[in-house]
Amino acid sequence: MTRIKRGYVAKRRRNRTLALTKSFRGSQSTLFRTASQRATKALEYSHRDQGRRKRDLRRLWIVRLNAAMAHEGYRYSLAIHRLRKMGIALDRRSLAQMGVCDPEAFSGLLSFTLQAPSLLVEG
Repeated sequence: MTRIKRGYVAKRRRNRTLALTKSFRGSQSTLFRTASQRATKALEYSHRDQGRRKRDLRRLWIVRLNAAMAHEGYRYSLAIHRLRKMGIALDRRSLAQMGVCDPEAFSGLLSFTLQAPSLLVEG
């Protein structure tokens, strides 16, 4: 039988996979075959949940905005519409942060936006 001189390459590849599954339970972190299957599945879950995280955060920002605007006596949909019409390019994340951390500035922005219909930009 001929000598195989690439043994360290295979070992390095296996160790890289086992390093990915280091915190997994049982044989999923020690046996190469199950560890490689679990690592593949973990990457699939990670990719799927990146989109879910974005979706969930957007929902959270909208809930916070709706609560802050209702506290001021405004409707969420009308306020967002007016902000867009006036050309104020603040996203929901920034607005939600402002509503939580700086309610006075948020209230001023809402009153400026909703009480000044003559400043609306057409288009």
